[in-house]
Formats: sequence, C-alpha cells, structure tokens
Amino acid sequence: MESADSKPTRNASLAKSRRASISEPSRKRSQPAAVTIRDVAERSGFSSATVSIVLNNAPLARYIPDTTKERIQRAASHLGYRPNLFARSLRGRRSHTVGVMVFDMTDPYCTLVLRGIENTLYQSSFLPILTDVHNERSRFERYLEMLLDRRVEGLVVLANWLFVDINVLADLEKNNIPTAIVGRELKNDNISSVIVDNNLGARAALEHLYSLGHRKIAFIRGPRQLSDTEPRWRGVRTLARERGLELDSRLIVDLPESGDPFSSFEQGYKLTEELLHRRRPFTALMAFDDMTAFGAIRALAKAGIRVPEQCSVVGVDDV
Repeated sequence: MESADSKPTRNASLAKSRRASISEPSRKRSQPAAVTIRDVAERSGFSSATVSIVLNNAPLARYIPDTTKERIQRAASHLGYRPNLFARSLRGRRSHTVGVMVFDMTDPYCTLVLRGIENTLYQSSFLPILTDVHNERSRFERYLEMLLDRRVEGLVVLANWLFVDINVLADLEKNNIPTAIVGRELKNDNISSVIVDNNLGARAALEHLYSLGHRKIAFIRGPRQLSDTEPRWRGVRTLARERGLELDSRLIVDLPESGDPFSSFEQGYKLTEELLHRRRPFTALMAFDDMTAFGAIRALAKAGIRVPEQCSVVGVDDV
C-alpha cells in the first residue's frame, strides 16, 4: 500500500524523466555552431587578421604569399567556412541584392521577362529577391518596405495593366535607390522605364499579314485605358495609310477593361465569335496580344475555320 508521502517523490521523478526525454531530442536537433575566422586561423596557424584579409580578398591580400593564401583557403574549405554575407554587407554597405516586384505573377507575359532579369543579375553576381504584389497596393507598400529594410541596391518593377496609381510612383521615388519599371513609360527623371516599341511592333505585325496577301483584316484592339493600346493602333493606322489598306470599322472590336491577365483569352474567344456573327468576311485577324490570339484561334476552330489555311492570326508579346 502506497503512502501519501511517497506520491510527490514519485511524481517529481516522473516529471524529471519526462523533462529528460524532451530535452534529449532538442539537443540532438540543435545546429552546430558556424565556423568563424578564428576557427580557420587556429586550423591554418595564421592570425585572424591575416585570415580575414585572405578570405575577404581585401586590398592587402596582394602582399600575402600565395602559399599562405593556399593554406588558409584549404583550412577554410576543410572546416566548411562560409563568409557572413550579412555582416559583410553592413561593413561595406553593399548587399548585392536587387528587389524584383511583379504586379501579377500569373500573367504569362512575365515569364520570359523574369528569366531575362534573373540571367542578367546572375551574370553580375546579384541575387534577386522576388515578390508578387497580387495587384494589391497594401501588399506593394509592405513588400517595398521589407526590401528596403534588407538594403537592396536596386529595384525592378514589372508592371501590368493596373500600374496607374500615382501614389505608387511617389513610393518608388522617395526610396533613393536605382529603380526601373518594365512595361510602362514614365515621365520621370528619377525612375527608368523599359518598354517595347508598340508602334513599330504593330507595323511589323500588319506588314507581315499584308505581305501574305491579306486585305480583309479583322482587329481586336486593346482596352482603351491601357497605355499600350493607343501607340499600337497608331502603328496600324500609319501602315494602313501607307499601303492603301482599308480599315473596316465593322471588323474592329475592343477588349474590355479587366484586371485578370487570363481574361484576354476568354475575351478573344468571345470577340472573334462576335466578328464571325457580323458576317463580314476576313482572311486574317490581328489580336492585341498573344492570349487574345489564342482565344481567337479557339473560336475560329469551333466555327470550322482552319488556321492558318483559311485565316491567319497574329498576336503580340511572344508568349
């Protein structure tokens, strides 16, 4: 029979046992301490100052014999030493990082642009920090703050149809770091713009259809509020005038405004059906972008019209 006095002793023993069983896995999971310059110095037999000069490739490193450098580098490699880039960036005020802000990652237009940005940064030994803004101003502001806190040395903003907020431009202006906007032309001395030549691109597309012998051409123009729409259509009208090509208003439709990058496929499908229902014959169709062109091709196929045998289709963006 167990006495009341023995229970606390037994409970204490059980609690101690539980603590031991809990703390043991914790010790096993603990990460080993990072290898420091002092560890490399002890292993190589040189002073911490000499090791630091060699591993950081400081200007004084050119005065250190190659044999010494090799011993230090072998010791560092053997120990698995990796420099503390964060501490180095604080000392040198260089982070070698660039913030890349995308307004909508689901937009197919972004894929090749992001690949180009990444390749260029890689070749320059810069690390991209990628953020997806989801077309939300609050998210844009928060990510911008986080990127600046991490001392990025530059910003690349991949804009889309919704990049029209003047306050967003103000946020970018006041950060005082090099900034480039891809996809929008800004009248701003402090921010660089990278854009396509919409006028020339539209001319090239229409010239291609004209060279194939097409004279009855349908057009799906971009949304009226989008800045790319006007110069692209201006290129069409200029070339049509030069070639004496008639632009039939009954074969011209406009994409509606939308914040969904995939909506142009659906709208391209619907607008092409509308053009077919007007019963105005056309042998070619020029779409505002490739997603619209994909939708147009789907509608033509549904109507039994073969592309390109019976109707040529051209888009813009190279998606």
